[in-house]
Amino acid sequence: MKVQLADEHATRRLGEALGRAAVAGDVLAIEGPLGAGKTCLAQGVARGLDVPPTHYVNSPTFAILQVHPGRVPFYHVDLYRVGDDDEALGLGLDEVIGTDGVALVEWPSRLPWLLPADHLAATLEPEGPGRRLVLTARGPRSTRWAAAFAAERDREFG
Repeated sequence: MKVQLADEHATRRLGEALGRAAVAGDVLAIEGPLGAGKTCLAQGVARGLDVPPTHYVNSPTFAILQVHPGRVPFYHVDLYRVGDDDEALGLGLDEVIGTDGVALVEWPSRLPWLLPADHLAATLEPEGPGRRLVLTARGPRSTRWAAAFAAERDREFG
C-alpha cells in the first residue's frame, strides 16, 4: 500500500489511524532517511493508541527505547545507535517487541532478528514538500492490521 503525505500534519494523522487500528502485539518496522518523518508518524501512532498528550513522543535515538502508556503500552524503539546483538539483549529490547503493547521500531535493518516474522514494514521517503509511505504486511497478523488501518483511513480521509 502506497500513500502520499503532503506534510507533517498529514503524516501524524495517518499515524493516528494506524494507532487506532493496532492491537497489542503489533509491530511496525519503519525505515527511511534522517528527516523522512519517522518521528511524526510515531507521534500519530501514539495518539491513535491514546497516549496522553502530556507524554511527548520524540525520537528515542539516544534513549533507544521509550515506553508510553495508552490503551496498550506504546514501545518506541530506535536502533540507529545500537551497536550489536548483545547490546540489544542487554537493553531488553527482545522483551518488549511483539509482546503486550504496540512497538514501532525505527532503523529495523540494523538488527532484523529483533522483529517477529509477522510485522508491518514501512518505508518513508521524502518526496517534494511531502513524503511517500509504503506499507507491506509480512504475515496474517500484519495483514489484519493493514486492513483495519485501510478501513480507518477511509473513514477519516474519505
